[in-house]
Amino acid sequence: MAPLAFESSSASEQMTSSTNTIARPRLILASASPSRRRLLESVGLNHEVIVSGVDEELDEYAELSPSELVLALAIVKAHTVAKVFQELNPTGLGAIVIGCDSTFEFEGRSLGKPETKENAIARCKQIRGKSGILHTGHCIIDTARGIEISDLASTTVHFTDMSDDEIASYVETEEPLQVAGGFTLDGLSAPFIYALEGEPSNVIGLSLPLVRKAFASLGYQWFDFSSPKLKVSP
Repeated sequence: MAPLAFESSSASEQMTSSTNTIARPRLILASASPSRRRLLESVGLNHEVIVSGVDEELDEYAELSPSELVLALAIVKAHTVAKVFQELNPTGLGAIVIGCDSTFEFEGRSLGKPETKENAIARCKQIRGKSGILHTGHCIIDTARGIEISDLASTTVHFTDMSDDEIASYVETEEPLQVAGGFTLDGLSAPFIYALEGEPSNVIGLSLPLVRKAFASLGYQWFDFSSPKLKVSP
């Protein structure tokens, strides 16, 4: 699958201060996930999307643990998109590329996307009233300087005991078919998640505190990548 690029309407290559204009790298999300894009938009981060097209089902990933798997895929996705970006912009301003991958670890096994309604129903019945761990691997690359930061965020998710009717109605929405673990914190399954141990945004698709820490390690502040028009309501 060839990578596809979608430019955010608010993306900007420069941030203006009160005294001068400082060139900043473009922020690239290497993911097709609508949840991850909405998450970045919700905190005002200007970004573009380039989808890596990485094959996640290769045999080389089969023997990895859930946490190893998501970190490996995040690194591959970030490097794939960083290469595409550099080929398209050989002499332009660099970019900060964020690659992510998530999986839900339940009883030692990695539960990915259910894909079908039958699988989603079985998955919901399997995890109801129990707990598991949502792992998200992150890889952040500064293409201009060739610096890479990779890290893992893990959050324990506790589920309420969903009835069979609730499960059937939820699966009919088709929401769980294409999300890791078959549930979403920012969607229709939120009422069935009664507690979290760890960072909440990680369950949605990427850890905002982890990304902020990576920005700082690269020498940037969080608001270097935010819209100058972003306002917080009193």
